[in-house]
Amino acid sequence: MRRVRYAPSPTGSLHVGNALGAVANRAFGDWMLLRIDDTDPARNLPGGEEAIVDDLRWLGVEWDDGPVRQSDRGARYREAAEGLGHRFDGITLLREDGTATYHLASVVDDVDFGITHVIRGNDHRANEDLHRRLAAALGAIPPEYLHYGLILGEDGRKLSKRMPGATVASLRDEGIPPAAVRRYLEELGLPKHDVHYDLPRIRRLAIEAIAAMPDDELAAAADAPVELAPVLRGARDLNEARELARQVLEPAPAQLSEQARPTLERFKELRERAANGLDHDAARELVRELKAVGGDLKTLRLALTGRDRGPELAALLEALPKEETLRRIDAAL
Repeated sequence: MRRVRYAPSPTGSLHVGNALGAVANRAFGDWMLLRIDDTDPARNLPGGEEAIVDDLRWLGVEWDDGPVRQSDRGARYREAAEGLGHRFDGITLLREDGTATYHLASVVDDVDFGITHVIRGNDHRANEDLHRRLAAALGAIPPEYLHYGLILGEDGRKLSKRMPGATVASLRDEGIPPAAVRRYLEELGLPKHDVHYDLPRIRRLAIEAIAAMPDDELAAAADAPVELAPVLRGARDLNEARELARQVLEPAPAQLSEQARPTLERFKELRERAANGLDHDAARELVRELKAVGGDLKTLRLALTGRDRGPELAALLEALPKEETLRRIDAAL
């Protein structure tokens, strides 16, 4: 059994590069420990652990044990350090205040929890030899170490949390569905070399994810009634889906000239003859019929939403009940 661990520091929402580690460990391991590496108080942020847990749950990454906090295991680290004696002179294992450094705490935890594979970024490659020696000195077989390439920004440097879309929280705030982020990270897998962050790829995956979501799931994500799912399908992100829903649910007052009357009267006749509920094909056919008799589609959109742009007209007609559609047309007339 492959036993792996994901061990972020509680510094707030996950950096996309750290999220890659979570997804890669979960895909590789049969059993995964969530460990919070919080032995350095200077780096810990209030609410940092909660933000990480929220991000992992949002991404759909599950773990089998934890969260285990290193700050709760100080006595174990001091015991291990005493057993090592002076074998690691020149390497600080315990700080002056008695707290364990990253090297000691990490290896002791890997030994105690039976971790068989350590999967982490290339920036930790230099630690492998020391960690192997520490594990052996503790009487354990060192785990297998696998290192993967880092995610870089456009400038070729390690991606900064301040860059657009560089944290899971910022992607969530931008309305990117979790399935799109997860799929992007799964596509990266365990890159052998550093890779440049491809935010446009995530945005393309967001469109695909929204198109593939079941009606009820999409409506819930957009805080909209399930009847509006056809309108939401064309959105590029969930924020846009919420805006499309708002356009339909809260139409602005229509400002129409007298020239709009023929289009609206023709449309009213067509809609009255059509079925109560329109499927997408029937809605598209109705739009074609209106256009064929000289109807102005922009005028129809204005009458129904009060806006000159928005969701596809056929999707709008599919989503709006017949009674509500005719009520809005009568109000415009």
